[in-house]
Order: sequence, then C-alpha cells, then structure tokens
Amino acid sequence: MAVNLLAPLGERYGAEVLAETQRSAERLGYLLVRVDSPDDRLCAWIDWQFAPSWWSSEVREGSAWYALAADGTIAGFATFGSPERSYHWLQAYRRRADVGLFGPYGVAEARRKTGLGALLLTAALCSLAERFRWALIPAVSGAQLIASYEARTDAHVADSYDYVLRPARAVILASGSGTNAQVVIDDVQNGDSTLEIAAIVTNKEKARVRERARDAWLTEEAIVWDRATETREVYDARVTAAVARYAPDLVLLLGWMHLVSDAFLERFPQTINVHPAFLPFDPAADEVVMPDGTAIPVFRGARAPEATIAADVRWGGASVHYVTPAVDRGGILVRTPLELPAGTTLEGFREGVRPLEHAAVSKAIRRWCLTS
Repeated sequence: MAVNLLAPLGERYGAEVLAETQRSAERLGYLLVRVDSPDDRLCAWIDWQFAPSWWSSEVREGSAWYALAADGTIAGFATFGSPERSYHWLQAYRRRADVGLFGPYGVAEARRKTGLGALLLTAALCSLAERFRWALIPAVSGAQLIASYEARTDAHVADSYDYVLRPARAVILASGSGTNAQVVIDDVQNGDSTLEIAAIVTNKEKARVRERARDAWLTEEAIVWDRATETREVYDARVTAAVARYAPDLVLLLGWMHLVSDAFLERFPQTINVHPAFLPFDPAADEVVMPDGTAIPVFRGARAPEATIAADVRWGGASVHYVTPAVDRGGILVRTPLELPAGTTLEGFREGVRPLEHAAVSKAIRRWCLTS
C-alpha cells in the first residue's frame, strides 16, 4: 500500500526562502546547483548510489537540485517538474495545471542526518512554487515516512493504492549457463514478479540454461544453427517462428549470443536485453559519463567485457535496454556502474558485473510491468 501526498506551496516557498536555503547549504559545506536539462554526471551518480534504480531516467525528464560537497562530489539530489509519467498512480494528476511533481529524491548514505535532505526538499518545493499551487509527493509508503512529509511540508494524503504490476507472458532467450534467467525464474516462483515464463529458448544444445528450465518445470527448446546447411536468413526465420508459437508480450535476451533480425524485432518490439557495460542514454554517443565525472568509451557488442579490460578504465557496468536494429543502442530501462580497481582481470570484471546484471534484470522487468 502506498499513498500520494499533496503539499501546499505558495508564499512559504518564495525566493527569499530559496535564498536562505542556499545559504544554509553553504554553511553545511554544500553548493546547491539547479539543472533543467539532462546532467549526465548526476544521472550516473544516481545509478551508482541508489542501484538498482531507474531514477536517473526520471531525473532526465524534469529538473533537479543537487548538492556538491567541498571536495566536488555529489551528495544528494531532489527532482521536480510536471507529473508526465505513465505510472497508474499519477494519471489523475497529469492534466492538473496546479500540481507539480516532487521526486525522486535521495541523499548519499554518508551525508544523511546532516540536514541536507531537508534543504534539498525545500529547494525543490521553492522551484515548484514558481509554477504550481500544490506539490505531489507520490508513492510514499510507511507510516514514519508519511508522517515526516506531513510534518515538514503540511502535506495531506490525497489517495492511496496498491502497486499494480502488469501480468505478461515472457519468452527468455539465452545461450549459456542462464544465471540471469535463473533470477527471473526465482522472482516468478517467489511471487516477486507477475511474469508468466512461457518458454526458455537457447541456440546451444548443451546450454546449462536448459537444465534450469527443466528444474523449474518450464518449457524449453534448443534451436541450433547448422551453418553448413542453413543460411542466416532461414535460421533467423526459425527463431522468429519458434518464439511466435508462445505468443509472448515480452522477450528477454539474457545472454543470447546471436543478433536477432529486423523481422524478429518487428514481430516482437517489446524485446529487452542485458548488456555488461554502462550504456549512455544518448544512443548516438560513443562516450559515457561516469559518477566521478570522467568519460569512458562506450563498450557495445558481444565482446564488451574484453574491451573494458583492454581499455584499462576505472569503470564498467551493466545495462538493461530495449533492443533495436542498432546494436546496444535502444532505450535504457536500468543501468548500474561498477567501479573497477586497478589491475582488474577479465574474470574479476565478470564476477563483479554478474550480480549487477541480476539486480538490473529484476528491476527492469518491474519497471516494464509498471509502465507498459
């Protein structure tokens, strides 16, 4: 159960209040910075500090205040803007010209209980007050947190609801051991996912993922490409036909080591992929900004782990994205950066990125079920 809160704005959040909030932040050792367009470093920092999360995607859709500490690191942020998101609990507010949206909002764990969170909250509400009469604080759960917002902002509960995850049929395509597939299986079996796994399909006869499917009493099949007797076009058509038999709403590429065809994507536009690299939101970008503000090359394609190690960079990561004909350039659902110690080996990278992939896959499916 969650609630939406409405907080009154007006004169209590005027220009003088904002100025005093900024001075208070300076006394604590922080500079408050407002951004009204996507800030790549802020987004990467959010992905790092609050993983696994899709908050960075929401920050890109609005404006934000964030706090810079004296050492130049980001300490916290608060987002604000119009309630133009597709979650069902926002639908009643999307056309209300008097309501602005607060959140997401967060402070680095080491900076909490310093007063910074209250200052970021006030700064965001002051900015909302420039355009709106009310601030909508959505999806709040827990009596203590609700009471805190009520006390800080004079907010009241506007409505309450249960989260509704869309039920959907899914087909998983995987080529190897299937650890990401196992995460999805476990989520379904534990009641943490509303997916129905219609089938698991592999392109290798002896792939470990087939055993995982059988252990879970799931339908599985191997569709193997005999390159000596079959063209790529014929094989791709077989894969498309096989998946179509299960009539999926969602296709999950979880370690599927074969590029799907354009015809496949036309048939199954709701196809998402997990990729062992930190991908940029801009599909045309060849560099991606990391949480510390540095930029590294974008590692796309099947050999992204090897390319990451060869480049000797400080960061890697994992991303779950929509699949498009352009390889690893579809819209981002969830992404998480991974800091790499000096001397990280290929095996060390794979061990480090694997749990990030698992968490990102679960979170991305949840996001898809909430917004599709």
